[in-house]
Amino acid sequence: MGTLPTEHSLLDAAGIRLGRTAAGRSDAVDQTGRTLLEIGAVEAGYLPAMHERERLVSTFVGEGVAIPHGTDEARKYVRRTCLVVLQFPEGVDWGGHDVRMCVGIAANGDEQVGILASLARVLVDAGRAAQLREATDAETVIRILQSTNEESDQ
Repeated sequence: MGTLPTEHSLLDAAGIRLGRTAAGRSDAVDQTGRTLLEIGAVEAGYLPAMHERERLVSTFVGEGVAIPHGTDEARKYVRRTCLVVLQFPEGVDWGGHDVRMCVGIAANGDEQVGILASLARVLVDAGRAAQLREATDAETVIRILQSTNEESDQ
């Protein structure tokens, strides 16, 4: 119950970009949205909605992580439910917070609520969030995001 779905299509290596740099929050949201677009998860109309969501409420969730995603109205641009992960080792100023990891979300209907809840459970674990920020390969990112229960006792 506390794990993210393990379907290969939800999160795979094609959607993980490590060692990125961003000029600021807007650039990081752009990069996250473009990654969703490049892997075929969303149509172009989803990207402006990610910026709109960020204007409405910050997607910073703590522990150096933000979860950019589109508005409810933008779900019509989602082709398939998917996560992408972008790592910014030098950090990005996110309204006064230092973000090192963006987990972009594209989801249809009620799936987004479940994904956000599962991600929140992973990311409130300071150790797991640190592992994500410091990951050096896509497989590590996938393992951390898909194994919320198995490693929670460490």
